[in-house]
Amino acid sequence: MKVGVLQFFSWPGRRADIAAVYERALARIAIMDQTGFDAVWLAEHHFSDFSVCPSVHMMGTLAAARTRRLRIGTAVSLAPFYHPLRLAEEVALLDVLSGGRVNWGAGRGFARVEFENFGVPPQESASRFRETVEIVLKAWTEERLCFAGRHFRFEAVEVLPKPLQRPHPPVWMAATSQEAIAWAAGRGFSILMDPHSAHREIGAKRRFYNERLAAAGFSIEGRDIPVARLVALAETADEAAAVARRGALWILNSYLGAHHRPVVAADLVPAGVDPLARYLDEVILHGTVDSVTEQILALRAEIGLDYLLAAPLSHESFTLLAERVLPRLL
Repeated sequence: MKVGVLQFFSWPGRRADIAAVYERALARIAIMDQTGFDAVWLAEHHFSDFSVCPSVHMMGTLAAARTRRLRIGTAVSLAPFYHPLRLAEEVALLDVLSGGRVNWGAGRGFARVEFENFGVPPQESASRFRETVEIVLKAWTEERLCFAGRHFRFEAVEVLPKPLQRPHPPVWMAATSQEAIAWAAGRGFSILMDPHSAHREIGAKRRFYNERLAAAGFSIEGRDIPVARLVALAETADEAAAVARRGALWILNSYLGAHHRPVVAADLVPAGVDPLARYLDEVILHGTVDSVTEQILALRAEIGLDYLLAAPLSHESFTLLAERVLPRLL
């Protein structure tokens, strides 16, 4: 099993200096490089202290400078909010500077505050996202880019640098809804699976992806499909449950609160379901080292989990994951 870390940059209560948020994350990334983690995947968010990393490409450059073998993933570059040529340049530059260690994850975004303040109409989010992804891939692989679409038009523009990895870095699309999964599978893209769906929902979505991928003439063989799971670890089950509860409330009060209320389809919390109970019972992996390891191995057997993208909900959770859970999974 591969294990990566989904690295948020939370600033709860704004208690510490904001620079400490970044230094703590970079210190963790150095530990990941020295242990058996496959990759760090950097989360991009804007206009919220839920996660204060507005540039995963700039942060990725720092992460690359402090590591030697760890792959640097974006989870995700929020494609509709970028000019596609600038996005192509930034990710390619990161790939060169990291020695060819970039995993590029692209996503559509769903937070109201981001769409409103970047001036992107929500009804254009899907078309802008898909067009931007197409342009980025063409910019990386064509000597001079020619493109005519709904939102952008380019004529024989040379985009530099080209990525170090050829033909380009491995690519994933963040996909939560059936529509998004079907689109990604139909074009042969691998997908990143979100941290907010219940375990059984992840299993159903993965089966749907496999079916649509095969129907489009593509194979699942050899693909990494990272499944993001929130993780709360502690020395006792009660302590871990308390961490999980705080983490769930943190998500519900910020990420899914009024300030970030989704403006595009995202089944993060289905209607009629108690959101706190759902996170605690069906979404977050929480417990002791032995318990959480068993839960992960059970998911491997039940839904084919072979790439765990862990999002630790506390410093202790990360430490126990790195020192005691990771060796059991590798």
